[in-house]
Amino acid sequence: MKVELLTITPDCEKIIEQAGRTCYMSVDKSGAESAPRFVRMLVSRGHHSVLEHATASFAISGVSRACTHQLVRHRLCSFSQKSQRYVSENDTGFVVPPRVAANQEAMKVFLDATSASHASYERLVELGIPKEDARFVIPGAVETDIVLSANLREFRHVVELRGSRHAQWEIREVAVALLENLKRHAPNVFFDLEVGPDGCVARTDGSRA
Repeated sequence: MKVELLTITPDCEKIIEQAGRTCYMSVDKSGAESAPRFVRMLVSRGHHSVLEHATASFAISGVSRACTHQLVRHRLCSFSQKSQRYVSENDTGFVVPPRVAANQEAMKVFLDATSASHASYERLVELGIPKEDARFVIPGAVETDIVLSANLREFRHVVELRGSRHAQWEIREVAVALLENLKRHAPNVFFDLEVGPDGCVARTDGSRA
């Protein structure tokens, strides 16, 4: 799995500060170093609408379709995903769940199933079946690539929900990678969210996302 930041709004915290200060009619109090403290105040008070003025885009690759089926349910995000209608799945790999990989017998069952799906897909294409129909035999474990864009308010929601200990392991890894990237560029927008020792997203007050 790879999560790569493609772009983020330049000076995003300064823009968020400007939006927030417009609400409170305090633009005249803005200074060269005023954004961090002000943005943290906004986040702490739950004034998250102003976070929507900044956006980020990520390229996510090597994840399963099962993972992206969950991700695309976040309807305020924008997505562009590898097409199974136009791109062949002949040589595409599969994501193996860790609990399957740790069990020798389960791993054999998994490999038999994915190998059979590949063989069935290739045979259907040979028989003249369009890729858009042949893909029906490909399982959710197949690898895919997707580009994700959203505003920072929505990214907070995605990270909190999908980084939770209740989330599935793969999408949780995506959420953690998103958070680590976002904290480097907008540390004060995400100051209250951290990755705990268990690999799950936690708030700095000790509560879970």
